[in-house]
Amino acid sequence: MYDIEKIKATRELLKCSIEKSRKLGVEISERSWRLESCEQRLDFLSVALRELSCKCTLYKMSTHDIDRVIGPASSVVMIFDVICGFETSLSNDDVSEDVFAYVTTVKRMEEALGLLTDNCKLVVSWLDTGSCCDSSLYVRKVNKCLSIVRGLQGTEERFRAKGGVLMIALDKVEVEYASMLRGIAPLSVALPDVIRNVQGVVERLGVNGRVEKCMSVYVEVRGLNVRKALEGFDLDYLEEISLTDFDSVLSVEHYIDQWDKQLEFVVKYLLDTEHRLCVEVFRKATFKDRSMECFARVAVLSGIHSFIKFGNTITKGKKEAIKLLKLLDMFGSLNKLRSDFNRLFSGRACGEIQTQTRDLIKKVVNGICEIFWELSLQVELQRPTSPPVDGSVPRLVNFVVEYCNQLLEDEYWSTLIQVVEIHQGWNHESFEKGLLLNEMQNIVTALGLNIETWAKRHEDASLSYFFLMNNHWYLCKYTRGTKLGELMGNEWLTGHEEFMEYYETLYLKESWEKLPALLNEEGLVLFPGGRAIDRQVVKKKLKEFTEAFDEIYKKQSNWELCDKGLRWRIRQLVLHVVLPSYSSYLEKYASSIEFEVTTTADQRVKYTAKTLGNMITCLFEPKVGKYGNSTKCTELSDMVNNSFVTKQLSSTPAAA
Repeated sequence: MYDIEKIKATRELLKCSIEKSRKLGVEISERSWRLESCEQRLDFLSVALRELSCKCTLYKMSTHDIDRVIGPASSVVMIFDVICGFETSLSNDDVSEDVFAYVTTVKRMEEALGLLTDNCKLVVSWLDTGSCCDSSLYVRKVNKCLSIVRGLQGTEERFRAKGGVLMIALDKVEVEYASMLRGIAPLSVALPDVIRNVQGVVERLGVNGRVEKCMSVYVEVRGLNVRKALEGFDLDYLEEISLTDFDSVLSVEHYIDQWDKQLEFVVKYLLDTEHRLCVEVFRKATFKDRSMECFARVAVLSGIHSFIKFGNTITKGKKEAIKLLKLLDMFGSLNKLRSDFNRLFSGRACGEIQTQTRDLIKKVVNGICEIFWELSLQVELQRPTSPPVDGSVPRLVNFVVEYCNQLLEDEYWSTLIQVVEIHQGWNHESFEKGLLLNEMQNIVTALGLNIETWAKRHEDASLSYFFLMNNHWYLCKYTRGTKLGELMGNEWLTGHEEFMEYYETLYLKESWEKLPALLNEEGLVLFPGGRAIDRQVVKKKLKEFTEAFDEIYKKQSNWELCDKGLRWRIRQLVLHVVLPSYSSYLEKYASSIEFEVTTTADQRVKYTAKTLGNMITCLFEPKVGKYGNSTKCTELSDMVNNSFVTKQLSSTPAAA
C-alpha cells in the first residue's frame, strides 16, 4: 500500500516537472525567436552599414560625413546587443537573491536605453537627408536601414510602457522594496548592506517617476510596523475617554500614568527609530526633501494625535488640587521629551503635530497656574462648612498638609517654578520665586483660619477645645521636619505646640477636672472632730461622680484623636486627673457602705478603679476604616483614594 502511494506521489511530481519544463520551453522558444529576429536585423544593419561606407567612399564623400553616421550606427548595434543581455538578466534573475546587483542592472539598462535612443536619432537624421546616389538597390538598403533604426529608436518607449521589460523589472523591485522595509531592524543592528540596498531601490524608483508610489509603500509598511509595536498597549482610552466620563481627575489617574509612559515610548524609542530610518532610506533619493512627509504620516499612524487629544481632554476637566499634581506630571513628561519633539517634528511636514503640541503645552501651563494661584481661595471657600462632630482633624486639614508637602517636593516644586516662570514670561511679567513661597504660606494661613472658625461652631466648649488641641497637635507634629515645616519656620511650629498645650489645659479643665471635686470630703463626718461617717453623703457623692463620669464618657466616647501619640498623652492626663481621687475615695469609704459591685438598678458602686481606668484607656480611638487601614490619619495614599478628597479644594465648598 505504501509503495503505491509513493508511486502516485512520484507520478504527480513528474507531471508537474514536465508541465513546468513545457512552459519554460515555450518561453525560451518565444524569446529565442525574438532574439534571432533582432540578431538578423542587426546583422543586416551591420552589413548594410559597411556597404554604405564603401559606397560613400566610392563617390568621394567626405570622411566627416561618413563618420557622422557610421559611428552612431555602429554604436546602435553594440548597445542593442548589451540591452538584450540586460533583458535576459532582468527576466531570469530573482531580485531577492541579490538586490544590489539587480538594481544595478536596471540602472545600466536605463543608461543603455537612453544611449540607444540618442544614437538612433543621430543615425535617422543622417539617413533621412537623402541618398548619396540614385542606385535603386542602394536606396532600398538605406530605407531598410532607416526602418530598422527607427524601430530600435522606440525600444526605450516599449521597455518603459506597461508590460515592458523595464516596467516589469521595476515592479519586481517595488515588491522587494516593501519586503525589505518590513524586515528592517532598528538601525543600531541593521546591516549596512540592507540599508544600501534599500537606498538603491529608492533611488531607482524615484528616477523612474515612482515617487508617490515609493512614499505610499513606505508609509504603509512602516505604519503597519509601528501599529504592531503598539499592539501590546491598551490605547483605547486615548480616544474613548471624554469630559463626560469623569468628574475628577482621580478617576482617570491611572490612565494619565499610562499616558506618560506610553508617550515616552512612542516618541523616544518608536518614532525616533522611524525618523532615523526615514532619513537614512531617503538620504540618496532625488526627492529626499520629501522624506519627512513619509515620517509625518508614519507618526500619525503611531497615534501621536490621539496622545495629544487625551492630554487636551485632561486639561479641560474641572479645577481641583489633585489635578494640579497630574498637570505637573504631564508637563514634566512633555518637557522631558521637548528636545525629541523639536528634533523629530521640526520640519514643515510635521507642522500640524508642532501646532497641536504647542497648544497642549499652553493649556497645561495655563491650567497649572490657574489652579495654583486659586488654592488659598479654595481653602477659604471651605470655611462655611461644618466641622467634624467628633472633634477629629478634618480631612481638609490632612489633605492640605500632605498636599503642600508633596507640592514642595523637589521634583514638583522645580517643575512648578519652571511653569510659573514660563507663564509670566508669556504675560511679560517679571518672575519672583518668593511669590510662590508666599502663596504656599497663604494656603496654610487660610487653613489655620478655617480651624479657628470651625472651632467656634462647636457649642460644647470642651469639644471646641478638644478640636483645637487635636488640630494644633496635628499641624505641629506632621509638619515638623518636612518641607512645609521648613517653609513656615520654627516660630510657627512652636506657636502651634504652645497652642496645643493651652487648649489641652482648657479641655481638661472644662471636662475631666470637674470630677475630682465631686468626691471631696466636705459633709462626710457626722460630728465635728468625730470619726463617724455619714453613709448617705458618701453614697450621694459617689452617685454624683458616677453620673458625671457617665455623662462625660458617653459624650466623649465618640470623639477621636487620630494620632496615636496624642491619644496616649490625653488618656494619661485623664487617668492622672480622675483615677487617684476615685481610687482614694473607694479605699476610704467603700467598706462603710458595704461595698459591692453590681449591675442591678439599686447598685451602690458602679465601677471599680480598674474598670474606670480600662474605660478611659479605650477613649478617642478612630473609627475603623475612616482613615483607611492605618491608624494614622495622615496617609495621603489613603486620602487621595477616598472619594471625599476629590471634592477638596474644588470650586464648590464641601463638608470639612
